[in-house]
Amino acid sequence: MLLEGKVAIVSGIGPGMGRDISLAFAREGADVALGGRTLAKLEALAAEVEALGRRAYPVVCDIADEAACTAAVDQVASELGRIDILVNNAYDGGDGKTFMDADFDDWRRTMEVNLFGSLAMTRASVPHLEATGDGRVIMINSMSVQRIQPKWGSYVASKNALAGVTKTLAMELGSKGIRVNGIHPGYIYGDSVEWYFNHLAEKRGISFQEVYDEVASETCLGYLPHSEEIAGTAVYFASALAKPVTGQMIGVNAGHWFNG
Repeated sequence: MLLEGKVAIVSGIGPGMGRDISLAFAREGADVALGGRTLAKLEALAAEVEALGRRAYPVVCDIADEAACTAAVDQVASELGRIDILVNNAYDGGDGKTFMDADFDDWRRTMEVNLFGSLAMTRASVPHLEATGDGRVIMINSMSVQRIQPKWGSYVASKNALAGVTKTLAMELGSKGIRVNGIHPGYIYGDSVEWYFNHLAEKRGISFQEVYDEVASETCLGYLPHSEEIAGTAVYFASALAKPVTGQMIGVNAGHWFNG
């Protein structure tokens, strides 16, 4: 029970990382506020959290709306009594266009979610995190910051900005007892990656397994981790095990690339 008595907010609740981090926190004793745009999804996950014996609080929030972020955080603090952990997991995947073909308004939308949405949630949470004396902010980032590929410009720009400001926040919020760290997954194996690999297989006239094996062979461990495994690193950053750790990033990618 590494997180017993703690209260966490996890944004970007969906079928993958947000869900698995929330359940991992609940298994370790935390109550969890579930942030997202679709109430039905939030309520379904809340039932799973409560089945583990923890409190769950669904809160509908558009992370691109700063006022909505502040209202959501205040609702959570009022309902659950405190906030110890914030996981900024909500994201926009970008426009999938080359730089010369891109509309900068699309880039701005991606920035609003991936950078400014995370910052709005963090700023609203700081007074509550400071009150605990041991607050944690966890930024879910991406290997795209290190492993640059074409047509991901808006996403890369937003996530690089988030990686940089994670260090700034660690410096500025450390005196308030708040630790700020980042998790940088590679491919997160699940439904969306399966769909993408099937798309590549069809396009190239090969099997799904051949695509998977080709990508997995680029990793040291020879496989692509599921979000359930990556959630363990969020538990670590949120727990007393990471008390002296701030301003850091961990690549959780089966050795797809190394920091530095």
